[in-house]
Amino acid sequence: MGVDPVTAGARCLLLLHGLGATGAVWTPVAALLAARGVRSVAPDLPGHGAAARAAGYSVGAAAADLATQLAGEPQLYVVGHSFGGYVALALASGWFGVRVHGVLVVGTKLSFSTEERSRAAELARRPARVFPSRAEALERYRKVSGLDTTLAPGDALLARGVVGEAAGFRLAADPAASGVEVPPFLELLAAARCPVVAARGEFDPLVSGAELRAAVPDSIDVAGRGHNLHVEDPASLVALADRLLAS
Repeated sequence: MGVDPVTAGARCLLLLHGLGATGAVWTPVAALLAARGVRSVAPDLPGHGAAARAAGYSVGAAAADLATQLAGEPQLYVVGHSFGGYVALALASGWFGVRVHGVLVVGTKLSFSTEERSRAAELARRPARVFPSRAEALERYRKVSGLDTTLAPGDALLARGVVGEAAGFRLAADPAASGVEVPPFLELLAAARCPVVAARGEFDPLVSGAELRAAVPDSIDVAGRGHNLHVEDPASLVALADRLLAS
């Protein structure tokens, strides 16, 4: 799965990153969970980081890929950030043969305009840009993942986001993955066979509090935070995970 369990234990939290990122963004959260005796895994989704590229990308394909590695987990809970929230809900549907005991979606965008979809499709068709230096590639990766130097001053959260090749350095993510289309959020939510907790940062520009509450009436706004809540405030994310584990 790209990242080994950090501790032993029956319960497992699967931590799923958003588009363009890697499982490394969960490093602070995983450390806090481990200190509490909660096992977690944070894989790179298909087409991201160290994961293999695919012929095509979809929420279902990502869920199916994960399901093959999760069958032996007796108590599985899933936390999904942004796009990862869609994959989390797909796993919770039971369609992929995995039993999920609870889902937490964080900062997941619920609606997309025609212009946004067209822009994503255009980006997916572009070849990967090659940079002459790793520093320049990392700067681009910071913009794509939303991990500026304030949120990620060092390299730990940027791990596997950039790769070197003969011509220089490029982002590890397959450009085609940015064109993935997601099913309607409400349809996946209705299909979930377990409790679902939903949250966002108060200043998240991708999903409004009103929109999220319309989908999940008891959703949570975390004051003073933005889209990357798990990076901005790992302790608040772990508190949400506590709520998930108690659901």
